Amino acid sequence: MKTLQNNANLQEVRSRLTALTPQSQRRWGNMSVSQMLCHLTDSFRLTTGEKGGSQTGVWFQRNVIKHVALRLPIPWPKGVPTRPEMDQQLGGTKPQEFQKDRQLLLVYLDRFCKQPRQYTPPPHPIFGTMTDWEWDRWAYLHLDHHLRQFGL
Repeated sequence: MKTLQNNANLQEVRSRLTALTPQSQRRWGNMSVSQMLCHLTDSFRLTTGEKGGSQTGVWFQRNVIKHVALRLPIPWPKGVPTRPEMDQQLGGTKPQEFQKDRQLLLVYLDRFCKQPRQYTPPPHPIFGTMTDWEWDRWAYLHLDHHLRQFGL
């Protein structure tokens, strides 16, 4: 299973991120490419504790859905609503300039992947407490989901 602790998987994601352009068009959803970059950065900011996220997970989400989402070889479904704090049309960080927004995401990606982590991620808003492997798997899948949203 792909995770960001595998250097080949990390380089694949970095390559896909650098292939994005301001003209990249979404295949589903409502986010622009710039909003998506900020959404992903906000998600990494959540892992460092710099940005809070409202908790919604109940036992079923924290145990069954987490297992399915992180361990089964199926793509994440389209159209699952995000937490308001991660939604760029609500409480998420607003895009500024495409290149700067992408560079900031790459900085947070590198910080997330650096081992050992210099921080302890708080519980995930939906999946609850996660192991390092689960965080690394979640991050890969989250990036992959949104890169596929833009055809990469």
